[in-house]
Amino acid sequence: MIKIKRVYDPPAKEDGYRILIDRLWPRGLTKERAKIDLWLKEIAPSNELRKWFNHDPEKWEEFKAKYEKELTNKQNLLHEIKQLEKEKGIVTLLYSTKETEHNNAVALNGFLKE
Repeated sequence: MIKIKRVYDPPAKEDGYRILIDRLWPRGLTKERAKIDLWLKEIAPSNELRKWFNHDPEKWEEFKAKYEKELTNKQNLLHEIKQLEKEKGIVTLLYSTKETEHNNAVALNGFLKE
């Protein structure tokens, strides 16, 4: 099972293996408080794509298409997440934005389910 959660929300036992999938470390959050098992920043959208998107709901569909294109070159990282899901049972993809519906974790989770 793959879940998504905001990294600023309190860690929970139900999170399983916690993977931060943002390129930048979350502001004001210590490593101890974040309780991250893996920081997979390489799977995050490129800086150019991240800045262009800026969590604009009107750009959501185009963002997902561009991000999916970027992920075609990162099959090994997608495989790593799926392998961790098999090994750990539950994997939680962590993101930092306040935008809960239009973010890279939502998009990545959708790609992983395909």
